[in-house]
Amino acid sequence: MNTALKHWKEAATVILAAGTRRRPVVNNLKDKASFGGVENNSKQMWPHRSEFDYEVLLLKRSGKSGFMPNAYVFPGGLVDSSDFSSDWLQVFKSFRNSSHFGLGVVKQPHETRPPIFATDRAKLGSPIPGQVAFRICAVRETFEESGILLVVPQKADETQHQPPTLAPIVHKYDKHELNKWRSLVLKNPVNFIDMCKELECMPNIWAMHEWGNWLTPTGVYGEKRRYDTAFFICCLQEVPQTMQDEKEIIHFKWSTPSEILQSYESQEMWIAPPQFYELSRMCHFPLLHDLNHFSRERALEGCEPWLPVRLVSSDGYMLLLPGDELYPDNPDWMGENQVNMTTEKSLEELPATALHRIEFHSLYDATVNVNIKPRYNHRNPISKVSDNPVIKDNSKL
Repeated sequence: MNTALKHWKEAATVILAAGTRRRPVVNNLKDKASFGGVENNSKQMWPHRSEFDYEVLLLKRSGKSGFMPNAYVFPGGLVDSSDFSSDWLQVFKSFRNSSHFGLGVVKQPHETRPPIFATDRAKLGSPIPGQVAFRICAVRETFEESGILLVVPQKADETQHQPPTLAPIVHKYDKHELNKWRSLVLKNPVNFIDMCKELECMPNIWAMHEWGNWLTPTGVYGEKRRYDTAFFICCLQEVPQTMQDEKEIIHFKWSTPSEILQSYESQEMWIAPPQFYELSRMCHFPLLHDLNHFSRERALEGCEPWLPVRLVSSDGYMLLLPGDELYPDNPDWMGENQVNMTTEKSLEELPATALHRIEFHSLYDATVNVNIKPRYNHRNPISKVSDNPVIKDNSKL
């Protein structure tokens, strides 16, 4: 845990995708350019919900929350010092001599890795690598917020932790015992270590695949509400039993990516820009096995930190992302200025050659516009222009 950070707090979140029993509908007459279309009146090009064989978990934050009240978000939260505790060495004792606890080696050069992953945690007093600790954080927060326990038995050998198949949910634990431990972990995160020791299990860090890294933009949520968040994705065999914690989380929802996006467009629920972007990206993969294979292979490529830059126009605003021609050469990473970019032009009048932006005409009227080549073998979100020819390659920047 990096207590020296002054401008943001470190956090982790996980996109949980779980298989459903229903079989996707195959439409051989589907217009390939439209990806099936959620609804005829939708301006987006998302696949129809019937094409998905999995659902994604979203949790609704309390209206009393100081950050994004009433928003539907992926499970996750702030890292705790216990996530970096040396006591985890006993839990992961069979992986002490394995590089990064048996996680795959990321190909991305260390000097270009996001600080949240590149920071040498040993110099901060922890023997737990950052990419391990942030996965532990995501597993712990998921258990606290939803009751879903993403663990594997301690006695399983190393080869069993990196299968090409979907991650299972362990059902052998007594429900009442898990509820007891959940209450204890909610009171003090250090109890998560004790729980794993007593239940002889390990957080399933091997099923958590690196997906991205989002930073809270400046001048939006206040100086003290900024987060550097590691995004992971985890593909489960089935939808697990889920329970909100009735404190920070007041409701949960399992739905296909396109259903969630359609509900957002219909103003039935509000999702934050990172959720909107990532769910639109997942629409490339209606089949869970394809999503799991892609996320496992792509995770080894690495990722880049994304700091959205807000540009307010005459008829709305946009969040500029790296690679967009309007993205500043020297963005205000530290939030020292706390001033948004402004223009008297409308959204449509702004330069639109190299695009990587989320445009907002209103709180529920958003569009991802992107035509640059995604870095680290990722996919662009499905949107109105994502299938245009690539006009700018930022893969070597």
